[in-house]
Order: sequence, then C-alpha cells, then structure tokens
Amino acid sequence: MESYSRRWFLGAGATTLISAAGLTACGSGSGSGGSGGTITAMVYGDDAVKVQDKAVARFNASAAAKQAKGKVKLQRIPASDYPAKLRTAMGSPNAPDVFFNWGGGSIMAYKEANQLVDLTDTIKSDSVLSKGFLPSVVAAGALDGHEYGIPMRGMQPVLLFFNKTLFAEHKLTPPTTWDQLLDTNAKLKKAGITPFALGGVEIWPELMWLEYLVDRIGGPQVFDKIRNGDTSGWGDPAVLKAAQTVKQLVDDGAFGKGFSSVSYNTGGAPAMLAKGKAAMHLMGSWEYSTQLGKFPDFAKKELGWCAFPKFDGGAGDIRNVVGNPCNYWSVNARTSNKDAAIAFLRDCASEEYTKDLIANGDVPTTTIAEKMLDSSPNPEFAKFQYQLVQQAPNFTLSWDQAVNPDWQQPMLTEINKLFVGKSSPEQFVSALKGLK
Repeated sequence: MESYSRRWFLGAGATTLISAAGLTACGSGSGSGGSGGTITAMVYGDDAVKVQDKAVARFNASAAAKQAKGKVKLQRIPASDYPAKLRTAMGSPNAPDVFFNWGGGSIMAYKEANQLVDLTDTIKSDSVLSKGFLPSVVAAGALDGHEYGIPMRGMQPVLLFFNKTLFAEHKLTPPTTWDQLLDTNAKLKKAGITPFALGGVEIWPELMWLEYLVDRIGGPQVFDKIRNGDTSGWGDPAVLKAAQTVKQLVDDGAFGKGFSSVSYNTGGAPAMLAKGKAAMHLMGSWEYSTQLGKFPDFAKKELGWCAFPKFDGGAGDIRNVVGNPCNYWSVNARTSNKDAAIAFLRDCASEEYTKDLIANGDVPTTTIAEKMLDSSPNPEFAKFQYQLVQQAPNFTLSWDQAVNPDWQQPMLTEINKLFVGKSSPEQFVSALKGLK
C-alpha cells in the first residue's frame, strides 16, 4: 500500500492545499540566486526517502558539490503533512531551495507566483538532463510547454489488471479493442462474474476510466487544452462520448450493482479481483504491490496485466498512457545556490540513483533503467511498465494533479455524480465547462 499512499493520498491532497493566495516571492537562504552555502531539499517523508538520503550523501561528497561550492541538506516532512508544510514554507523566508512535487497542477500556483526556475533551457543544454530521462515523463510534469521539474522517483502508469485463472476458465484473452472488451464483459456477466472491480467509495478510481476514454477517443490534445486552463476543452465531443461510454458501462453492470460501496483504500476492490468476484481492475501500477501485500499467492501466480484497449474509431494511440508519470524535484527561483541545485538534480539520472530506485521496488524513468531491471523484485512486471512508458507517444498526468487546483474537487464531484447516476453525460459536460 505504500505506493498507493504516495500517489493518491498526497497527489490529491497537494492540489487542494495550494493556492496563489499567500504565496510570496520570498526565497530561501540569502535569496540571492547566486552560489555558495548549503541548500535545503524538502522531500515527502515516506519509506522511499532512503533513496534521496543516499543521493544527498553521494552528492555532498562529490566533485560537483565542491565545484558548486554548496551542499544539500534533506528536509523530511511527514507524509500527511507534506502539502500544507510545503505551502507554508514556500510563503516564508525559509522556503526550500529544491522541493518534491507531483508536477502539473500541483506546482501551478508556484509558477504563477514566479517561484519556480524554468528548467527548459537548462535541460536542453545539459546532456545528462536532456538524455537522462524518458521524454514522455519529463513532458508530463511540464506547464504550458515549459519544464519545471526533474523526475526523481518511479513511474506509476495506470494498467488493466486481470485474473488469469478466470480468463483461462472462460477462454478469454485480454481485450485490445473496445468491442473485445464489451464482448468479454458480456461473457463474464453470463457466467455471474462482475467484469470490473471498482472502488466507488473513493472517486479517484472512477477518474481513471475517463482519463483513458478521453485519450483513446479524442487523443491527448483534448485534455492538453483543459490542463492549460481552457475550460471550453470540456466541451470537446470526445469528453461527451467518454461520459456516455461510462454511463453505458455502469448501466450495463460492468462494475456490478454495489460498486459505490466498494472501497479501494480498505482493500475491497483488490479483494474482488483476487477472490475471483471480478475479472479485471483498472488501477495504477501499485496494484501489484497491493496484491502482493494482501494476496501474495494470487499476485505471484494469477495476476495479469495489459494496456488499456483501443477505442474503435477513436483518435488516440493505444500506446498512450495515463497515470502518475513520476514525482519531480523543482527549484525555487530564489535559491541561494542555483549551481548546486542543478548539480544535485543531475544525480537523478545516475546509475547509482537508478539502482537505488530499483532496489526499492520502483521502476525508474531514466533512460538507462531498462537494462538494469533484472534486479527488480518482479522483472517481468517492471519491464512491462518501463517499455509501456518508453514507447508511449504521450503520458497524461492524472487529471486531479494536472488541472487548476481550484477545479480539482468540483471535477471529482461531477465524476462521481456521473458514475452514480445523479448526472447525465450532458450535465457532466455542462458542469465542467462552467468551472472558474
């Protein structure tokens, strides 16, 4: 569950807690933007922080730190406190020089308050940074085409998981097209099996369906318009078609009758898949570690995974993925030592950093990672994820992290209303077009 908590609890919380109000241009240290002295790196303090601990120790002992005349001090913030503590710190004279974030909407207010270093030209002119990471991941954390973050943890794409035993018993194969998915649904329902587990108590599992459907139907440009602040993008025909498709799935019983009372957080949805009550589950890649923790035999022998299918007649590429591309380090525009900050970021592309992430069970987003994944806890699963993201023309950041923070909760509310039948597809579109 650790991967789950990293992505969703804080991913959702971060966007709701940040607003431009109260953010000032105050920086850290001397606020000079020059060189010299120790800089602070504020990080989300979960179990995975040991990777960043080692990175800091390695950097502080390096020639790069000596050349930049600076060292890094890691500032760990307890998980549940991180978004609020970051917001408060960024509005104070003691703001961190470098800080952990989720990219997209989670840093929008800091960008608008001119608190971020635009790293676009730095990345382009630095061979380590420009060639060190998968391009779709770097682009996914950007805002308005400008890059403000360097990937610093593992990828978490959303995948279609399935119960291999059920599929074998009913002579089914993982669907690659929407028509195949609907045919599979019909066969499963005839056998008395719910096609898809869905944790409807929480809203974010429902969000994943719309993310993929909008991409597959209209292509990534539809959501790109929305994430860049244009609410008219919600009026794109692909959004309405996606909402209509969701309604058809719900009405057809694809998620069962009681999905709105099933929880992911407390293990209800994963248990449905593991116990054969549901055949499939659309979920982030952390589903593997969740199943391994709760149902280890199932995870090792019966859990299968595949890409989200192509939507027949849709404009989206089946290779596109959605989810949490990565977590990022961003640099405060008022850092006391920009040279040291950039030098520290370069370590994230190193072989040592990549090895440490793999040892922690992550799938790194570095370009050198693939050849090193044999040492992963599950090489087959790690390589599938890596190749999926490596080949993806586009990786859409989860909507609740990518959109304007002020839109996040209203958007999630409307998604839930659509799924539980309190809103029609047309009302869903109209409500989102009205966001301010």
